[in-house]
Formats: sequence, structure tokens, C-alpha cells
Amino acid sequence: MISLSKKGSCSSQLCLALCAFGLALLGDLSQALPVEDQDYYLQEIINRDHYYSYPGPDEEFSLFTEQPGQEETAPVAEAEEPPRFRPGKKELKQKKGNKKEKSILEIPPAKNGNKKGEKNKKGNEKMPDGDYESRRVYEDVRESCPPLGLETLKITDFQLHASTVKRYGLGAHRGRLNIQAGVNENDFYDGAWCAGRNDPYQWIEVDARRLTKFTGIITQGRNSLWLSDWVTSYKVMVSNDSHAWITVKNGSGDMIFEGNSEKEIPVLNELPVPIVARYIRINPRSWYEEGSICMRLEILGCPLPDPNNYYHRRNEMTTTDDLDFKHHNYKEMRQLMKVVNEMCPNITRIYNIGKSHHGLKLYAVEISDHPGEHEVGEPEFRYVAGAHGNEVLGRELMLLLMQFMCQEYLAGNPRITRLIEDTRIHLLPSINPDGYEMAYEVGSELGGWSLGRWTQDGIDINNNFPDLNTMLWEAEDRKKFQRKVPNHHIPIPEWYLSENATVAVETRAVIAWMEKNPFVLGGNLQGGELVVAYPYDMVRSTWKTQEHTPTPDDHVFRWLAYSYASTHRLMTDARRRVCHTEDFQKEDGTVNGASWHTVAGSINDFSYLHTNCFELSIYVGCDKYPHESELPEEWENNRESLIVFMEQVHRGIKGMVRDLSGKGIPNAIISVEGVNHDIRTASDGDYWRLLNPGEYVVTAKAEGYTSSTKNCAVGYDMGATQCDFTISKTNLTRIKEIMEKFGKQPISLSIRRRRQKARQRRQRR
Repeated sequence: MISLSKKGSCSSQLCLALCAFGLALLGDLSQALPVEDQDYYLQEIINRDHYYSYPGPDEEFSLFTEQPGQEETAPVAEAEEPPRFRPGKKELKQKKGNKKEKSILEIPPAKNGNKKGEKNKKGNEKMPDGDYESRRVYEDVRESCPPLGLETLKITDFQLHASTVKRYGLGAHRGRLNIQAGVNENDFYDGAWCAGRNDPYQWIEVDARRLTKFTGIITQGRNSLWLSDWVTSYKVMVSNDSHAWITVKNGSGDMIFEGNSEKEIPVLNELPVPIVARYIRINPRSWYEEGSICMRLEILGCPLPDPNNYYHRRNEMTTTDDLDFKHHNYKEMRQLMKVVNEMCPNITRIYNIGKSHHGLKLYAVEISDHPGEHEVGEPEFRYVAGAHGNEVLGRELMLLLMQFMCQEYLAGNPRITRLIEDTRIHLLPSINPDGYEMAYEVGSELGGWSLGRWTQDGIDINNNFPDLNTMLWEAEDRKKFQRKVPNHHIPIPEWYLSENATVAVETRAVIAWMEKNPFVLGGNLQGGELVVAYPYDMVRSTWKTQEHTPTPDDHVFRWLAYSYASTHRLMTDARRRVCHTEDFQKEDGTVNGASWHTVAGSINDFSYLHTNCFELSIYVGCDKYPHESELPEEWENNRESLIVFMEQVHRGIKGMVRDLSGKGIPNAIISVEGVNHDIRTASDGDYWRLLNPGEYVVTAKAEGYTSSTKNCAVGYDMGATQCDFTISKTNLTRIKEIMEKFGKQPISLSIRRRRQKARQRRQRR
């Protein structure tokens, strides 16, 4: 092998001249580039190896390929294992597969980090050598690499290129795994990259911006309600300079990878051996005969370390929290809850609210200074996640949150300590464990957009609650019946309670839980977008699918939504790319649910109209099921928001409604002048009413009592204003009590008047 340094020499004068010319050229390039990109491009030009250079004998790979069985003498570009949650002497139980030291090259798993993805392995992936020994060595040296980040948007639009495009809305930037098309197709937000021509010379290319060890490709067809477009086979090419390309070989010939057989189910193809390069290109060779060349894809690869590249170091996200950053199946989730409870037994309690269709218990963790009991005057908060089983980031954030709060409480963090002492917090990580287990079995890259979304009996829990909106609005439209339907605590219709109603057992369990506890504020964590949606979620106009439909507490809901979005690292960033089709920046990362898409029977609307709880839907990430390696960054994105949102439960007014003897009155109605939505006191007579800063006229009333009205001012400082009421019984109530005490029934005045009039009519005759 001949190294470049032995090809020849030049005089010292000529070398100096070439160096001066090179420096001048770099200076011109730096002036022509945007300021934020100068450092990256200069580093790339200075540090990038020439395409035809060869590594030294101690380097890990030849430029693009590695022969099976070849020993490695250099460290591999493996990400360090993230810190685990190690509470005291007890550690989480490790999987059997983790006990053995893994080979540096193994079959790329699905996104959950512990699935091999073998179900999608295609028969056309032949071994580089045909004999049994080579096959065995080959299978033993496969490497596990995470996704580069097409789906999570870590790969920017500027890193995606294509030979041709059908139009802008089908450009290379839309060729991301699981990306969804807009409601109106043929717009700027369509569901794939589609080539401008159908011929074998088309390609889509990813620039990793650094040397990367590529291990696999996952592909889908075009997301479309009306069209059927997908690629059935393709070649893979790699390059180090985007000019000279090498095709992945299968022996002496080009390797043809089997693609998709329909448009939604992802298909994984693993490279015969890992390949190191900067660019990777997919070249479709055949496609669905009645369709076009259209693809969505994800690339599996391990970026190689480059300490000199400041551009990448500047954009890396790390966390100092020592938590268990991994995906947990049902048993592991239960085990983690037990570990947290053992670490913090004085502030935590594990309980279940019911069972799933398959009989899995719906476990929740309570965090409070007096777990297991409602403290008078202390508000209750809830987070729920996993209504859609395949939207797992919210589930993991809940598990991380309970670990974090336990650790910080033990460390004496005053903010967390105050929150725990003043609030009763409930965390329900998985409403739909059956759906999650289904998604977990294949991992997210291979699960697609919908596998595990519904319950085992095919019900979408998020939209499975009673439609109380229609009952309220019909009563408001017919004013004479308005008294029959209150503006709050609207009863559940009888048909919904029948056994024949299409209601999931999980939904019934959640409703019973909501009715049992006096929740004040709640958030349900979902995935696939990056926005906070507030009610109403259902449009009032029956002929529309999108319409801004505010609640009477619209200003409060807007503030609650903004409190989460504004403290999230990305939601209000105007520079961030939209996840799929919607740009929520016009409302700072928030949206009225009905103006986005109408939903009847949502958990948010039901919670607002049937209970005292103000609930919002928090969409925590574009990727429903991110890879394990993404969890530390997602935790950093959401940690402050999760805490700030919980703190909002202490905003507004609170107090007690008592009778003259000082006893709390349950079910008393609290009305705020100008807001057509009331709340009710809990069983001890305490209440909490979320309000924005301002002065309010508040009235407390209860059946059999006189009403009481007072002015209550809400300040800007955190902490609800105390606003207590003492109300007395009406005269009629006192008379009834006296009559009942002596065993007599009170005389109805209306009946007495009717009898007197009838007697007068008889006398006139």
C-alpha cells in the first residue's frame, strides 16, 4: 500500500506558495458562509480525509468496508452507557442479554435498544462469504447503532438531498421515517420524498456531516390516503466527498436490498458489514408498478468521534441527572416504581386504578408528604401518559420524573421539597399497557405510526370519554332547558354507563379515578408533535372539522399551555422545523384543540365538564418512540416544563366553605362573576379555583344554605389567594330540620295555597 506522503515531494518554495493559496481560499470561503456555519465548514475542509487516502495500520476500518473476522485495534465509536438510576445498594435488575459483554458489531436492534429486529430481516441479505464459518463470524460481529435522527429532526433539511423531486412538498426534506402528510395533500407538507422521474438513476442522500459507521437502512412508502407509492428494491452507495461513490457489494456484485411491499410498515435492511463514510445514498431500482418512486427512511449509524469538530460538540446535549435512561417494559416499569418507593417510602405510594383488557394493572405512583390521604387545603395534581400505547416518550418521562423528584427530595432541593409538601401529585405512566407491549415487541423504527396505538379491543382511549359538550351546547341553545344541564359537573349519560357501550375497561378505570380524587390540574402526555393543546377539543359547529372553540376559562388555559411550552427547550423556538405539517409558532407552541382537529369525547373536555380538573394534552416530541440514546436529551427538553406545569396548580384562589359551626360543606358551588363555569368543593369543604392574576367577584352557595359573595384578588406571585366562605342555612332548611327532629313533615306552602283556592271555588258554587 502506498501512502500519499510517498507519492512525491516538492520544493520548499512551491510548498509555501501552495499553503498561502490554500489559506487565502479558506479565508474567502469563511467570508462567504453564514457566521454560525463558518466553524463547521472550516473544520470539515481542514480535517476531512481525502477520499482516496488510506488509514494507517492501527486504524479501525479501511475507508468503507471491513472484512469479517478482522481484529480491531482502535477504539470503536460507541456512545458511553448513560448513567443509571442507582438508589442506594439496590440497583435495577439488568437483562440477561446485558450480562454478557457485547461484541462491538451486532445486529442493529429496533429503537427500544433491546430488540434485534430479526422479524424484518430479508432473505436477500446474503453473507459476504458462503461457508458456515464465515456466516457464524459475520453474525457475531454485527454492530448495534442508533438512528441518525431523520425522524427526530436531528438530521436537518439541509443534510438531505435528492436527484430530482416531483415538487417542493415531496422534496428530500420530506423523506423522513413516519412523517405524516397534511390534511390536504399536494401542498408543502406531503408524505415522502418522491422523485421527479421514474427511472433507476434517482437517489436520495443523507450527509451525516462527519465520518459515520453506517449499519442499516429502514424504509417506508409514501404516507397518503389516496395514492400508493413505494420502492420495492434499492442499492446503497457511500462516499466521503459526495463526488466519488462506492456501491455496497454482496461478494463481487452490487447488493440489491429488498424494499417495501406496502406504504406504512417499515422494513429494516442491515448492511452486510458496517461501512464508514460521511455520505450515504439510496438508489431505488424498482417500485410499485402502479405508483411512483417515493420513500421515507431512517439511517442507522454510529458517528465516529471527532474532538476537533467544534460544530458537533457545540450542539451535543448532555444531562447530569443520574437516572435510568432506558425503555421499560411492563415488568421493568413495575420494578422501577418499587425501587423509587423503597428509596423514598415517606413520600411515595404505589397503587393501581384498575386493569387493562389483558389484565395488566394500571399502576400509579403518588408523591406527597402524607401519601395515601387527601390533606385539607392541599391541591391534587395528575400526569397521565400512554393512552396511545406506541407514544412512549411520555411514559418514560413519567418514570424519569418520579426518580428525579425522589432524588432531589433526599438531596434537600428546596423547590422540589416545597412542591411535594404543598401538593399531592399522582403519576400514571401507562394507561394502555397492552398497546405499549405490542409496540415494545418490535421497537419503534419497525412499529410504524400506529402499531400499539389502540387498546387490545381496538379503542382509542384518548377519544373514548362521554361527549358532554353536545349536551351542554344544546342546553345553551335552548335556554328554557338550561337549568336542567349545569355548566359544570355534567352527569355521564346513562347509555354510556351500560355494559353494551363501546367503552374500554381502561377508560372506565380512568373515569372512576378522576371521580374519586379532587384533581385540580392535569396533563396527559402524548407524542408525534411538539405542542400543548388546550380545550375545547370539539368544535361547536357540526359542519366544521376545525374551528376555534374556547372554554369560558380560555385565558386560564392559554396561560397553562404557555407555562409548559415556554419553558420547553424547543416548543417556542421559532427556528425549529415543524414536525409534520403544522406550524404552531403563531401561538407560541400552543393550540386550541378544536382549531387543530375536532375530537368528540376527549379526556380534556370530559375532565373540564365533569370534574373540577383543568386538563391539557402535552405533545412532547415529533418521534412517538425515540431511541434509548435520545432519552437523556428529551429529559433535558422537558424537565423544567414538567416541574413548572405542576407548580401552576397553586395559581388562583383556594379556601374553605363552612357552615356557622365551622364544619366544611361538601359539594358547594363556587362561581366567578363573568366566567360561565363553576366548580365544587371536595368532601371536606375545601376548593381550588385556577385563575389568572386579577380581581374577581366570587360566590359560594350550597343547597339549603344562603349564598355568600366576596371580592378575591389574585396576585402575580406563585401561591393561591386564600378566600374562605361561611354560609348559613336558609329558614326553610331550619324548619325542615326542626320538623324532622320531632317526626313531622313540613307543610308545603304551594300545596296549602292550591287547597285554599279549591275550597274558595267550591264555596262560590
